Amino acid sequence: MKTTWYELRIDVPASGLDLVCNELGELGCAGITVEERTLDTFVAPDPDADTPERYGISAYFPTEGDEPALRAQVTERLEWLGPLIPGLLPLSLHCRPVQEQDWAEGWKQHFSATRIGRRLIVKPTWEEWSPANDEVVVELDPGMAFGTGTHGTTRLCLETLAERCDESPAPTRVLDVGTGSGILAIAAAALGARRVLGCDIEEESCRVARENVELNGVNDRVEITGAPLESLEGDFDVVLANILAEENIRLGDELTRRLAPGGTLILSGILQEKESLVTKAFARYDLHGPEVAREAEWVCLRYRKPS
Repeated sequence: MKTTWYELRIDVPASGLDLVCNELGELGCAGITVEERTLDTFVAPDPDADTPERYGISAYFPTEGDEPALRAQVTERLEWLGPLIPGLLPLSLHCRPVQEQDWAEGWKQHFSATRIGRRLIVKPTWEEWSPANDEVVVELDPGMAFGTGTHGTTRLCLETLAERCDESPAPTRVLDVGTGSGILAIAAAALGARRVLGCDIEEESCRVARENVELNGVNDRVEITGAPLESLEGDFDVVLANILAEENIRLGDELTRRLAPGGTLILSGILQEKESLVTKAFARYDLHGPEVAREAEWVCLRYRKPS
């Protein structure tokens, strides 16, 4: 029996492609294709290819919900992004039910395992991998949720996290704010953290993250919660926030308050043109740094709280 999906076709300026797809992922999108090219895959796009000014993207959502409600939810979220993405508004959005055909299976031919840092491997479930020495493996399938580890913001976070986990003393308590697919929380546990808390205000993200936690067998170390950040208790050796620059700034007090003495704060989801906004906002906190990592148009900032 074939599964039916809602396919949302959206016309997006090239400059806003990553932001739009990130928001769709937060809303529970199960997969995204971009002009015959798959987004956030394990294969980097050809840097020499011509870049169009606009893209047509197709986003696939489960059909459990109501189509008008889905359209309204997506419209509201993308209209919120309008001021950040010139040319996004007015929205061009079309929705139709489609049968699951070969688009999901077809992803498999494009994906393979990828190494992040010295010992972290992210791979799809259908590919075999025999860990060597101290390698650790995280399994996530493209299409299960947005965030397979190759999107610039996620990869920067993973690389910075993996680097921190190789330092002494290794972190044991990690908080992942805006956990999405759960990849950062799962990676933290795989890399040795004993207590990991992933929080997200989106119910669908929490559901998918819990499924991925179970898939990777880290239920005993990773908890996923829909509770807001300000209600969480305890302090952490590492706090991760792979969210938009404006959200990093808005949550600055809460993010820094949850850092243990000597703790590391990792901020991502920041476009390069927003880097100075974030660094200026965080200059008021008692933090060392930032160390800056960049990939394409994205920036990741690493701070340390004094011991």
